[in-house]
Amino acid sequence: MDRRQALLGIAAMFGTQLLPPIRVAIANGLDPVDMSGATLFDDARRLDIAALAETIIPETDTPGAREAGVGEFIEFMLQEWFPDEDRDRFVDGMERLNDHCRTELDRRFAELDSEEQIAVVSALMEGNAGTFDDGGEDFFEHAKQLTLFGYYTSEIGMTVERRYLPVPGRYDGAYPYADVGTLFTS
Repeated sequence: MDRRQALLGIAAMFGTQLLPPIRVAIANGLDPVDMSGATLFDDARRLDIAALAETIIPETDTPGAREAGVGEFIEFMLQEWFPDEDRDRFVDGMERLNDHCRTELDRRFAELDSEEQIAVVSALMEGNAGTFDDGGEDFFEHAKQLTLFGYYTSEIGMTVERRYLPVPGRYDGAYPYADVGTLFTS
């Protein structure tokens, strides 16, 4: 499976809830292999994006979003595929996230420990981050979609988190599900 096919599969999973810029990128042949060269963020903002993505998909027995390069994916997508208004809204959301962190914890998001980051993300999910008009729910949904999309189209997401099963492959109707141990991708 190549990563473009993975993009189409993930797009089908999100259906109509998929962010329009991601739909446009897929329709126009986004190449998920080369995400280098984005210059939208400074180093501090890159650390914040990477920390947010890692909080959404943390390292466990498999690599997390940071190791999969999701921060770079998000920056690239915002710079290359998002309309100015949507990109500015996301960047403003990152600033509001940091305003919330500075107000509540006196540090930027990337400087918080993992438990504090989880608490802040939980506040976003529940719409309780006071620096956002909607409590942060809309920003979190966008960040989550970009994170999931970036992770599951990365090499790590495709080969480590999920197991590639080529189709057509050998049919084994009696394969014990307990031996699977992960999701299969075809």
